[in-house]
Amino acid sequence: MKSSLSPSPILVASLMLFTVASAFSSTAIADEFAGKKLPASQLVSIDKIDHSPFDTLLKKYVDENGLVNYSAWHGNQQDRAALKTYLETLSSANLKLAAKKSAQLAYWINAYNALTIEGILRVYPTTSIRKHTAKLIGYNIWKDLWLYTGDTKYSLDGIEHQILRKMDEPRIHFAIVCASIGCPRLLNEAYMADKLDQQLTDNAKDFFSRSQNLQIDTRNSQLKLSAIMNWFGSDFGDTTPQQLQRISPWLPENAKSFVDRGGFSVTYLDYDWNLNTQK
Repeated sequence: MKSSLSPSPILVASLMLFTVASAFSSTAIADEFAGKKLPASQLVSIDKIDHSPFDTLLKKYVDENGLVNYSAWHGNQQDRAALKTYLETLSSANLKLAAKKSAQLAYWINAYNALTIEGILRVYPTTSIRKHTAKLIGYNIWKDLWLYTGDTKYSLDGIEHQILRKMDEPRIHFAIVCASIGCPRLLNEAYMADKLDQQLTDNAKDFFSRSQNLQIDTRNSQLKLSAIMNWFGSDFGDTTPQQLQRISPWLPENAKSFVDRGGFSVTYLDYDWNLNTQK
């Protein structure tokens, strides 16, 4: 005998939601990790971290325009292992021990760049980091790829927003690279404490020397800047005039003259998320 009863609409909706949620959870990608947890006895001051292995890799795979030979790096198992070993070296930093600010900045800039490269090599071949930054369900390289430092883990987002942006050095925005053409060039050498200031200044000047980051439209009286200056402008000053004054030392002479004359508006250029790969 058939029952005359049928499932209630609420029960049906609940079952559907459960099925969808189960499907999402089964396809979601778990967190990924780089480096390794180390006991306190093996941790050292950031001042003592050796960045020369990363320097060697950057010199080998990155050109003067900051483009990376991901294909060759991905195919070289020895150098893939070398990058992982360097990330393990970063894990040996004891953040509670005193260290020079220049060493801390160099450490975290290198950590961000090395972790990004590691993340791209794990998903290579790819054409854009944005293919790996899921907003709701799935893997997001900025949030789900973690670097161990001691027994604490740090994501790319955490390194950028919770550490570097709080160190009162806006030039970090011309040094950390999210594997995209629209980023500043990836310096083909590691950042080092003893020459950090010059490295940051050189890369800031290089950044504004490129048309993808700065354009002058005299006809429409517009100064067109990289979207980075829109997203992170507050790190350079509270107002647009303050921001322009802050970046003035790094601008090309023609841009300085244009800004000094006044009477212009500031707009922002489209950002190119294509992979910063060598052709």
